[in-house]
Amino acid sequence: MREAIASAQQAAEQTDASGVVEPLGKDFEGNQGSLGRKDIANLVRLAHLRGERIGATLGPISVERRGERLVADFTVTLTQGSRLLPDAAGIYQVTSAWRREGSEWRCYSATWTRQL
Repeated sequence: MREAIASAQQAAEQTDASGVVEPLGKDFEGNQGSLGRKDIANLVRLAHLRGERIGATLGPISVERRGERLVADFTVTLTQGSRLLPDAAGIYQVTSAWRREGSEWRCYSATWTRQL
């Protein structure tokens, strides 16, 4: 699961939409349903088409087991490098919920709040 988070972060920096959403479940909900899997992919695709850069730096990841599921908490720092998300630069606290689908961990829910 930690590898999936790191892989999505690297894909975001390469504006690789399929890599960003690869660890997300088909029913993924971000911030209580405000962004779904397709919405996130479309944001990354748009940044790629515009030739924009996304900078994302992960902080330490803490993981808590809840039955057969996992909850991962971490910070991510988004750096300004695009016209698409200029007001999104800052540090965010992320809480993500994960479940096993076959042999892979998939994120089915995440919430993020801006810290700075």
